[in-house]
Amino acid sequence: MRSVARKGSGCRQNMAMGENRQEVFFMSHASTVAVLGAGALGAAMAMRLGDTGHEVRLWNRTEDRARSVAEHAAGVTAVRAVEDAVSGASVVVTVLRDGDAVTQVMSDAVGRLDNDAVWVQASTVGPRYAGALAGLARDHGVAYLDAPVSGSTAPARQGKLVWLVAGAEDVLSRARPLLDDLGSSVLHVGTRVEGSAVKLVVNAWMAASTVAMSDVLALCDALGVDHATFVRVLEAGPLAMPYELQKVGVMDDASYAPGFAVQLALKDIELAAAAATPSPLLQAVRDRLEATVAAGHDNDDLAAVDYLRRPPS
Repeated sequence: MRSVARKGSGCRQNMAMGENRQEVFFMSHASTVAVLGAGALGAAMAMRLGDTGHEVRLWNRTEDRARSVAEHAAGVTAVRAVEDAVSGASVVVTVLRDGDAVTQVMSDAVGRLDNDAVWVQASTVGPRYAGALAGLARDHGVAYLDAPVSGSTAPARQGKLVWLVAGAEDVLSRARPLLDDLGSSVLHVGTRVEGSAVKLVVNAWMAASTVAMSDVLALCDALGVDHATFVRVLEAGPLAMPYELQKVGVMDDASYAPGFAVQLALKDIELAAAAATPSPLLQAVRDRLEATVAAGHDNDDLAAVDYLRRPPS
């Protein structure tokens, strides 16, 4: 049995027009939000939502991690039990590592969501898992959005994520105020699980372009081309890609502070490979990511694929 919606999770208002009365549901800008997952992205989302006036309940399997985030964030409360996190929340955002983790957590928790709650599934799980999770939501009468994001921790803290959302338009409109607080763009890409498909494509492009940047820097070194000159030429024309231009400095400094971890990029490439036979290029990217993980850079930023390059003598 699902719980009855609590006061505060939304509002119902009667509007009279002559003798006719219509009940309209709307979600207030400031809402109670459950964020399930206190990894780098989930923590950044929770802090941003707290900063923008939402009441945030943050849950993580390792409770200390959620508590550590909450101690340094306004409006964020660490919750021990996932059931307590989701009960009474207007929006439940899952930001967990993979499809198995989301399935394990939500199989029990989905029945505790309120009648008017929206489940925003933001984990990168691939279309197969996304479809199964959509089915789980449907079986329990829960409004569901397949909504991974393009962007990592810094854009999340700044409210500049790009949402790749699939689902019913009316469900999207209910969650839109929260999505707007976290993102600079909310792209409605379909009505089923197209968001998860687009996310794999975007992440494959990101990983491939990062490997390419490392290899081109190695070519610069071999030809005696100064990296600053290379960057300046790119910036002067249509080939500039801000994300990869930023990686040049990171790679040159060998400063791989976590942003988007190599192991997560590898997970996403493997999800793509499970959905479609990888091209020779994407197989080469996969091999490079595997070698980078094997070299001990699994938790480092994706720029660590550059570890093989030797600086010019």
